[in-house]
Amino acid sequence: MVIKLTFIEIKHITKSFNESPILNDINLKIDEGSVLGVLGKSGSGKSVFINMLRGMKGYQPDHGQIIYHIAICPQCLRVEPPSMEGKTCECGSHFKAETVDFWNADRRLFAAIRRRISIMLQRTFGLYEDDTVIDNILKAIGTSDDESTYKAIDLLEMAHMTHRITHIARDLSGGEKQRVVLARQMAKEPMIFLADEPTGTLDPQTAESLHQALLEGVKNKGQTMVISSHWPEVMNKLSDYVIWIENGQIIHEGSPKIVVEKFMATVPLPEKKTINASNEKIIKLEDVKKHFYSIERGVVKSVDGVDLQVKEGEITSIVGLSGAGKTTLSRLICGLTDPSTGKITVKLGEKWIDMTQRGPLGRGRVTPYIGLLHQEYSLYPHKNVIQNLTDSISLELPAEFGKIKALHVLNAVGFPEDYAQSMLTKYPDELSGGERHRVALAQVLIKEPKIVILDEPTGTMDPITRVQLTDSIIRAREELNQTFLIISHDMDFVLDVCDVASLMRGGKILKTGKPEDIVKDLTTHEKEKMMKGDLIG
Repeated sequence: MVIKLTFIEIKHITKSFNESPILNDINLKIDEGSVLGVLGKSGSGKSVFINMLRGMKGYQPDHGQIIYHIAICPQCLRVEPPSMEGKTCECGSHFKAETVDFWNADRRLFAAIRRRISIMLQRTFGLYEDDTVIDNILKAIGTSDDESTYKAIDLLEMAHMTHRITHIARDLSGGEKQRVVLARQMAKEPMIFLADEPTGTLDPQTAESLHQALLEGVKNKGQTMVISSHWPEVMNKLSDYVIWIENGQIIHEGSPKIVVEKFMATVPLPEKKTINASNEKIIKLEDVKKHFYSIERGVVKSVDGVDLQVKEGEITSIVGLSGAGKTTLSRLICGLTDPSTGKITVKLGEKWIDMTQRGPLGRGRVTPYIGLLHQEYSLYPHKNVIQNLTDSISLELPAEFGKIKALHVLNAVGFPEDYAQSMLTKYPDELSGGERHRVALAQVLIKEPKIVILDEPTGTMDPITRVQLTDSIIRAREELNQTFLIISHDMDFVLDVCDVASLMRGGKILKTGKPEDIVKDLTTHEKEKMMKGDLIG
């Protein structure tokens, strides 16, 4: 049986603000390596309690003590958990046990303990907005050598953010920013991790991703943690011991299951709804038109008053015969063509960007995050697979990092790990047609686009390759959290891979719905051209 050492003692803590009592006679012990969950209504004192443990300015208790049992290096003043007593510090000295009255300690000791405590707040994003995700982590580590880079990658993998590693921080969504903040805080290798309602304003699915990252990166690694949350499931999943604070007092404490049951029986909680990743819109088109003038044909209405919405995480499609306006519509969404009239916006992070506005403040912000795979894709014939992939990203990072990303994305498009490793040195003419097609898709995905547009991806593809491509797209959506927009006249492929389809005819979108419902609206001629029997159209 492992005996846990007492790490923190809270003795008779009281705290008031403007003569209003917030905490009243709080007594508690927190063991090293344990996770304390804090439940309570808004205003119950949870945040005050957590900020007090961190030593935040203005949160000194009115009465009582917070006692830290630590191991401290007398030479360099590095502070560690109590189990490090007698072990050797990096400076060569040995850690000694010490009991510290935190808020009454001398300034140097107070600061030394505070540096070893990381805190994660509700939507308070401490990121370098103009830096990439990986640069944010490297700055938290403090160095940028090869070893630090691999450590940063491991942390981002723990936070489920490897698919956004080259993105600029300001362009992330709120949930993505929170996961990068988690990785930054863990990069500091804290002895205590504090999390105050870290998912309070996030949707359930995004919150679940962050909770899983906390489970893998903190709890499963034996980290001491204190977390407050309004999600009872979080208390059950993450906590070893739970306290319920009401009116500044601990009214119940004990095992998560028992305390949570009592809490839920008395506190009206909103029903937790299962929100799919595709509930958030990422592309919106309103009355978009693109008219050309041709000497022979006069005014050509290639896109004629299109309204369209694409949801994040969806695999959606624009289907129709050749000449329906599908490719022009995709070019409008990408920002490669300007509309005659109408509004096109794409969500980047938490902002909607006007794709009709040119320049770095307009669509220039979005285009790096849109990947386009043309029907007539091409690979560099005189470069092998690893060169074809890593030349696409041109990152100033170690070559080994490029290899890691290449293997990850090849796995995401359906190549088994061992086979993907053997493919890296092969040249395009050594691959089958289906393999080349999936490598071309990987070449787009390695750039970490949020939106992937595939223009007639099946072409004259044989049935086996079509199945491989279908599996690759579905797997890439799951592995890399991409949104796919597929331009196609191959209705059988759309039925296999897409969540939603929009039927386009004569520059107009006539209907949007499930692919199987769209089939019912195809004309006899469209069915002949778009379904089995004539895939080329």
